[in-house]
Amino acid sequence: MSLDKNAEMLSDFGLTRNQAKVYIAVAQLGMASVSQVSKVSKVRREDVYRTLPKLEKMGLLEKVLSTPAKVRAIPVEEALHVLVEREQEIANKRLSALMTKKDTFLKHYKPSRIKTTEEVHFGLILHREGIMGKELSMVKNAKSAINVVTSREKFFQIFSNYDEALKKAINRGIQVRMILNVTEHDDSILRTLKEYESARTPVELKYTDQRSTHCMIVDYKEALVATSTDPTLRETAHLWTDDSSLVGLLQKNFEGLWHASVELRTIETEGVTEKLIHILEDLRPTNHAIVLYESLEAKYNVLFNYLKLGLENGEAGVYVTSEENPRQIREVMEKFGIHVEKYEKTGALGIYRYEDIYFVGEEFDLATTMKSWSEFYNRALRNGFKGLRVAGETTWFFKRKLIPELIEYERLLHTTMVIPMIAICAYNTNMVIEASNPMDLYNELLKAHGTVLFSGLNKEMGKIEIRQA
Repeated sequence: MSLDKNAEMLSDFGLTRNQAKVYIAVAQLGMASVSQVSKVSKVRREDVYRTLPKLEKMGLLEKVLSTPAKVRAIPVEEALHVLVEREQEIANKRLSALMTKKDTFLKHYKPSRIKTTEEVHFGLILHREGIMGKELSMVKNAKSAINVVTSREKFFQIFSNYDEALKKAINRGIQVRMILNVTEHDDSILRTLKEYESARTPVELKYTDQRSTHCMIVDYKEALVATSTDPTLRETAHLWTDDSSLVGLLQKNFEGLWHASVELRTIETEGVTEKLIHILEDLRPTNHAIVLYESLEAKYNVLFNYLKLGLENGEAGVYVTSEENPRQIREVMEKFGIHVEKYEKTGALGIYRYEDIYFVGEEFDLATTMKSWSEFYNRALRNGFKGLRVAGETTWFFKRKLIPELIEYERLLHTTMVIPMIAICAYNTNMVIEASNPMDLYNELLKAHGTVLFSGLNKEMGKIEIRQA
């Protein structure tokens, strides 16, 4: 790297350009006279003479007792450490001076009382620092109540960024109510709230599955609301207002949502169906998911709810069975609450044996299978349906010892899922465990699916966990 480039980089550490050039020249020469330094650094001799004492004072150079007089540089790594510490000391002194000036200014500043006919009731805050500053100010100045609707991510940001101000507000007796846009028990949220259990007024917390915009309302007089449903404090504009009409409307919305939201105990003890439906509702066309189950009941709970949601939404559905025959699936579906006969007559629902979809003769044919999905989707659209949902059991792959073919099929389906349908592949965990190299197979399956549902923790209902692969 050239001398000029090195000097430019070193000047970022608080040196002038000439100081940087002289230090680099001495460091390269090892021990040098003024004339040698001037020649290598391309800095005039008189400027070198003026620069050397300053570098010595900084501790970057040392004089060598010799004739003619010479200097040597401390190692570059040590020099950088010295310069960084020097910049830190300068910054600390400047910060200390500014704090003193701030106190002095506030002591003597007398705001002029200029009357104006215009009152500001709205403000748009565009950047993260401004949003955080405004929320912190609102929390510090709260007199009676802080009401918040937020996401799990923003919950942790609030309790991290405003921890001290929140504790002081709660100890002053400020009522804090929070509604989180989550639908499941979360121990990490409870651990965060434990620090506030001894406060004068405990934080009240509820959960909702309604996706709402982040909003903070303080004392029923001012509010800060995000203009996007982004769950974090990214560069999302926030609207601040103390307009009584708008704040009243936001507060009314909060009270309605608070009334409709559920306590933590309800989330912990309720059946999994509500949670499962929320997960399934988030699936979108081209999504390719996998469910791992330990019992037929768990399989039915996931796949039948998944198909029922689509059918009730005007989508077509295809179910491919391999553990039971189509007649048995129809009977269980009817008991589950799906009007199979009605949906089959309208062409909304098709229930097939795995041989009908995956085989040509006695051989599994990948190309034919992919073509079948495309035909099913196009037929659904021609018949006036909004889209297509597919549920496919995979047990037959294991029974026929077609694991390599299964992996190839899943990979292809995941990487070429250009057909805008939704697909869930159902795996009996016992089959996966009994396969040779089950961990390798499990890892391959995770790679080949965007959403992974585990439903084996409760064999009857299928307690659901969700992960992004």
